[in-house]
Amino acid sequence: MTSVPSSRTADFRVIASDLAFPEGPVALPDGSVLVVEIAAGRLSRVDMGGRVVPLARLGGSPNGAAIGPDGKCYVCNSGGFKWAHHPGYGMMVAGQPADYSGGRIERVDLQTNTVEVLYTGSGVGPLRGPNDLVFDAHGGFWFTDSGKVRDHDRDHGAIYYARADRSLIRRVVYPVIHPHPNGIGLSPDGSVLYMAETV
Repeated sequence: MTSVPSSRTADFRVIASDLAFPEGPVALPDGSVLVVEIAAGRLSRVDMGGRVVPLARLGGSPNGAAIGPDGKCYVCNSGGFKWAHHPGYGMMVAGQPADYSGGRIERVDLQTNTVEVLYTGSGVGPLRGPNDLVFDAHGGFWFTDSGKVRDHDRDHGAIYYARADRSLIRRVVYPVIHPHPNGIGLSPDGSVLYMAETV
């Protein structure tokens, strides 16, 4: 059985601050960490000294990130959020904004910081709010789509599978009745897919 350290013994420290709703951390071999800044619409790198270096302006609301088999960074972009400030919790998501730019999967070349859009939809319609992704051993990736919440209605969530070479995107699970399929992961042998239900 693997021992898990308790929260009393774990060493936590702030590496960087003043980020705009960071999510999707990806550890890189040089010790730096990639994060998406959802509220700023960008991909940034935090170096070992805590310096934040913006890499790519993505727009919308980039949520999840992962390094693909080609060494590039793949990003789930949910197209934007309205934001509200709660006195006890700080910045909070408050629905779909008027300037919603559409859900998409993007790829960032970490050598040049160029951004390309891989997918905006599948054969069953547009992506609404891609949230998180995980690559499998075959170079494809699974991702969640949380949908979007508007003033009088909301989308059902879904789980998709896609290939990094743009040759396939398929909606595999729909509807995810619970409103927010969020994080996603694979078992070590790739045989079990896990989804985190946030709400």
